[in-house]
Amino acid sequence: MTKLKILITDGVHPLLIEGLEQAGYHCDYYPQIKLTEVHQIIEPYTGIVINSKILMDKVLLDKATNLQFIGRLGSGLEIIDLAYAKHKGVAVYNSPKGNCDAVAEQAMGMLLALAIQLKAGDAAVRQRNWQREKHRGWELMGKTVGIIGFGHTGSALAKRLSGFGVKIMAYDKYKTNYTADYPYVQETSMQTIFEHADILSLHLPLTPETRGLVDWEYLQKFKKNIVLLNTSRGIVVKTQALINGLKLGKITGACLDVFENEKSKTYTSTEQELYTQLFQYSNLICAPHIAGWTHASKRRLAQIVLDKILGHSY
Repeated sequence: MTKLKILITDGVHPLLIEGLEQAGYHCDYYPQIKLTEVHQIIEPYTGIVINSKILMDKVLLDKATNLQFIGRLGSGLEIIDLAYAKHKGVAVYNSPKGNCDAVAEQAMGMLLALAIQLKAGDAAVRQRNWQREKHRGWELMGKTVGIIGFGHTGSALAKRLSGFGVKIMAYDKYKTNYTADYPYVQETSMQTIFEHADILSLHLPLTPETRGLVDWEYLQKFKKNIVLLNTSRGIVVKTQALINGLKLGKITGACLDVFENEKSKTYTSTEQELYTQLFQYSNLICAPHIAGWTHASKRRLAQIVLDKILGHSY
């Protein structure tokens, strides 16, 4: 009997492959495969497991004539044409619970590093420089944090913030009555966050509605100058607006794990100039899209996708 084949296109924890093969599947594990190569070989596969580099659009879905399911190692579904997948009868299994805690911890770490000037202080000490007053930081205590998007990651961040003496406000356009399990969170409107937030943390999917949401007009709606955190999708925040905010003091600090363009080799001359300007700001903490990228989350993501493929509830 011929085994059903699954194509795995990104690095995964071994438990996913082991679990699938124990269940009777044959796995082809090609973590370095390119999108063009997937187009060439997809036809015989029953399932495909992807991370972020494989775009499951209509063209690829039409080539995948035997495909029954797509496993997504993560939460974002913008790389999958969901409507067309449904039309083709292809199930989609993502794993938003797999790395939400890691993302929340990353956001907390970046925010604390910014507040206490950890990066600058570390650099100073390495130069044998103990200018303590120069590196005096600020505290979270007493601040108001606005969380936009109260899904798995937004709620995970709120849980971690709850012990820091901050006021937590949450806004989610598509949810109501979602804070019953979070007594330390105030469910509120975007307008209220505009009026009261000292810190803004974005936890949004990439959709036509959220693309470029945070532009200069958006930032000017905040009554206070704010700290901005983005661990969601880079394209949600306009880079030029971010630079304007840092330059004019509307943004007093920023923590960015994601950027509008994360492929530096593809920068246009305009983008080269933009990012040169952006990276000159010392009140900016950057990371290379690694929020959620921990050893524990790698295992958890694999386990969740495995359970969903094998039909277990999660």
